[in-house]
Amino acid sequence: MELQKINGHSRDDGFDGLDALAEHEEFLPHKTGVKKELHFTDFEGKTSFGMSIFNLSNAIMGSGILGLAYAMSNTGIILFLILLVFIAVLSAYSIHLLLRSAGVVGIRAYEQLGNRAFGPPGKMLAACIITVHNIGAMSSYLFIVKSELPLVIQAFLVSFFLFDEWFLNGNYLIIIVSALIILPLALMKQLGYLGYTSGFSLSCMVFFLISVIYKKFNIPCPLDDEHDNITHIADHFHEHNSTDDFCEAKMFTINPQTAYTIPILAFAFVCHPEVLPIYTELRDATKKRMQNVANISIMAMFVMYLLTALFGYLTFFGAVESELLHTYSRVDPLDVLVLCVRLAVLVAVTLTVPVVLFPIRRALLQILFPDKPFHWARHIAIAFCLIFLVNLLVIFVPSIRDIFGLIGATSAPSLIFILPGIFYVRIVPEDQEPMKSRPKIQAACFAALGFIFMIMSLSFIITDWVTGESRSGGGH
Repeated sequence: MELQKINGHSRDDGFDGLDALAEHEEFLPHKTGVKKELHFTDFEGKTSFGMSIFNLSNAIMGSGILGLAYAMSNTGIILFLILLVFIAVLSAYSIHLLLRSAGVVGIRAYEQLGNRAFGPPGKMLAACIITVHNIGAMSSYLFIVKSELPLVIQAFLVSFFLFDEWFLNGNYLIIIVSALIILPLALMKQLGYLGYTSGFSLSCMVFFLISVIYKKFNIPCPLDDEHDNITHIADHFHEHNSTDDFCEAKMFTINPQTAYTIPILAFAFVCHPEVLPIYTELRDATKKRMQNVANISIMAMFVMYLLTALFGYLTFFGAVESELLHTYSRVDPLDVLVLCVRLAVLVAVTLTVPVVLFPIRRALLQILFPDKPFHWARHIAIAFCLIFLVNLLVIFVPSIRDIFGLIGATSAPSLIFILPGIFYVRIVPEDQEPMKSRPKIQAACFAALGFIFMIMSLSFIITDWVTGESRSGGGH
């Protein structure tokens, strides 16, 4: 009976019976002496364990890392640590729910889980949330390129060119970077091919972290008089804090900007659209093996996030900006190490864009062409249109924190909490786990927590905007 359901579902989604059989067999106990079946799809997964970790870690770690020191300045060290642990553990649990749901029915994509749980409306909802979230992520990455690349070029060419040259215009630069780097990588047929670029991207961010730690011991607080720009930034903090406690770390604090902290953290840990595609291409794929990929990736990013936020905050304290790199550039625009760090971050976020583009293209293909086989024309056209759209968004969205706050408060709780929870409740058969069983009750509470988190975050942010406080410290 279950196999009939699988076959019926596969016809709805455009998969042939053999593909569905292969998917189903993957989750049946392997008999001794029987050749191992193919994983999820009609090709054997070939991406190694290490490359899968690189891809998932790269999907987790994006431009959100640049806002974490600012988040810590608005929560204090202890509250920040509590929130970071909380979000990281919940992210790992939600991946467990996704993999468990996928394991029960042998489904290989987020949108197909939605279809299995709620039919076509569920498939459409999942695809739309993934599309909106990942477009927001791509926008935030390219926003960094737009704001940072002109500064880096200015620093290198300050003695040779005027500042109004066309190649110092961020809008032109993101178009060039998109055409020459992002688009060619986005045209790769499989996500596993990006493992090498993901590894290089992570190496660039490790260099960024090491530099942040090093700079903590080389930038004085309070800042010297020669740092006029950064001193000006700190003026509004001095209105409410004495000079003595300005350079003291706060363990716990709440202010109007704290409303942005949870969305920024939630956005920083979202990798869920990429989990099932990476699972599909993982060599010797099992649920335990993929869960290990997820746990190692989340733990590595947790350490990197915590150290970056801690040392960034302990360098500038209350004067830290919503984008950490801008704070360093105001201290000394021509610092060679800072220039190298900015260049490394630019490379890292640029190489992350193709990774988050893959799930969007997959979602659009599921909606628009569910019964069509792979075709290069569609593959290329969707990538081109997505990159074109994101370039338009980046040119017209003024603040990176608006992207972090709004996208994190809406799509992130849906991807982390709500959808994995309700998919688990709907997909796992009642003969395996009754509705009143502990795992399903936990999953339902997990989804409810996502709704509460979404409503609270949006309420805080809207209130913050209405009072006008939100523009006082986080905009550019």
